Amino acid sequence: MNIKLHTPKSLKMGSGMASVKQFLLSLFATTVSIALTFGTAGFIDYKKKQSEKREIVMMVMYDMYNSLKSIEKADTMIRQSMDIQRQIAEDSTLYDKLWFKMAQLMPRVEYTETTERIFSTSIETINTVGNVLFTESVAEFYQNRQSYKATVCDSVLNEITRGKLFTTLKGTLDFNYVQYALTSCVIMKDMQQKYAQCKQMMKVTDEEIEAYRREREQIEEGMSEDAAVTDSLINEIIELQKKIDEAK
Repeated sequence: MNIKLHTPKSLKMGSGMASVKQFLLSLFATTVSIALTFGTAGFIDYKKKQSEKREIVMMVMYDMYNSLKSIEKADTMIRQSMDIQRQIAEDSTLYDKLWFKMAQLMPRVEYTETTERIFSTSIETINTVGNVLFTESVAEFYQNRQSYKATVCDSVLNEITRGKLFTTLKGTLDFNYVQYALTSCVIMKDMQQKYAQCKQMMKVTDEEIEAYRREREQIEEGMSEDAAVTDSLINEIIELQKKIDEAK
């Protein structure tokens, strides 16, 4: 921005106090103009960064919320399996009636790593958030999420696949659910603490997360409808090609 200060001609000619006053007023007006120009631009830039920061934080908190709900569900399944195992141990005649329920209670953790990759690999994103403790807590949360999947869900599935958990009474009673229940409890509690800390650090309320969740689900529902329309069109094309092939 090129702003030039012009000394009034009257001041050059030495017209006294009136000319000095006119010059000072001109200088003051120019200074105010510069301050307003740069101040407004700085304020707009600040508001934009704050908006971007909040969007990133809400995106991460929503991902943490969904992951935690999935893990809490898996933990509940493990406890339910242990309770069924207890019932069968107390009365072996219940084995034929209850074993299939245990087969249905396979702990699973469902999540995508899209948000994790965006947050963890983008320096610009981390700088926009500008909170080192938040970044560290989120990173530890994601590490725990991966650990839970590997040491609990995948391990249970692999052990059941290799062994004979549901095929014999002995196999059902010998399965060591307690080790997975303890591991699940420890990791889940740590993730719950990290989630609570992140909410507190970034001043995010449960109501805000719920509102964000509803907004995201509406968007995802609209995308699902578009996908369904696309699938329908593809099926019509395939059916039309079949009819063409049959008519040849």
